[in-house]
Amino acid sequence: MFHANQGAEMALDGTGLRIGIVQARFNADITDALAEACLAELATLGVADHHIDHVVVPGALEVPVALQALARRGRYDALIALGCIIRGETYHFELVANESGACVSRVALDHGLPIANAILTTENLEQAVARQTDKGRDAARVAVEMARLLAQLP
Repeated sequence: MFHANQGAEMALDGTGLRIGIVQARFNADITDALAEACLAELATLGVADHHIDHVVVPGALEVPVALQALARRGRYDALIALGCIIRGETYHFELVANESGACVSRVALDHGLPIANAILTTENLEQAVARQTDKGRDAARVAVEMARLLAQLP
């Protein structure tokens, strides 16, 4: 019987992994902070800077198409989606949040490639600021953990 390492107990090692990051430019103060925290954590986990490709797209709805383009290249162990959607006064928030999330998941499933989704969906700017660093770090950790897990599966 196959047993994978338990996530919280597993020492994460990103050495040798190739990671692609797609960052939405909209709400750039937040997404830049997400990217900074994510890149710092990837470095801490041993992912070499030259094994990271970081692309920026206009907004959260454009993230999945860029993820798909990277996934099609077949050279990444995991991808990371970074973005920030803050609720406004119209239904647009729900549309962008739902569609970007569903499409990120679809790319992951279509390509059998782990994608850490750190597209924040918050009620206001304060909530986004409160989450930007932790979620950026979390995305790096999820990407490394899932890349290693999928490599171990029989």
